[in-house]
Amino acid sequence: MASTLKDNLIEAIIGFVVVVLAVGFVGFAFVRTGAGGGQDGVTLLARFPNIGGVTLGTDVKVAGVRVGKVAALELDPVSYQAVIRLNVDRGLNLPIDSSAAISSEGLLGGNYIALTPGGDSAMLKDGEEIIETSGAPDLLGLIGSVVNRSGGDAPPAAEGNSDAPAQ
Repeated sequence: MASTLKDNLIEAIIGFVVVVLAVGFVGFAFVRTGAGGGQDGVTLLARFPNIGGVTLGTDVKVAGVRVGKVAALELDPVSYQAVIRLNVDRGLNLPIDSSAAISSEGLLGGNYIALTPGGDSAMLKDGEEIIETSGAPDLLGLIGSVVNRSGGDAPPAAEGNSDAPAQ
């Protein structure tokens, strides 16, 4: 038995190190993504006609600064709009006329919810809804429309014979 342990000691140490590293990576991912984080912020609602690319945990930003995340996604069975529950920092006071839009971090980047503060003196409270929203842009549709309109600005050809003199 002693010779077996001595022969496999290096393999046992390497296995132990691998297990410790795996636990470390899982812990890092847990902390980094905020998984399991409590509801320590304010919950706001927003309705969108299209939420392409938005999932649970998607960032919520104001002026490019992360102030929260998407806490829940639902479908309103009456209006067929997506209802998003946003968990934002408790210290963030947004006016009731603020707006929310789904923005992209670039052609290859992910989407996020961009909040734009309004100018009203009354503030949104926990559980209230952001009324002004703008859904996700259809990037493939935009690219397709640019490609299909790439023929230039030439006027359409005149009907009939182009060799006939103008009257």
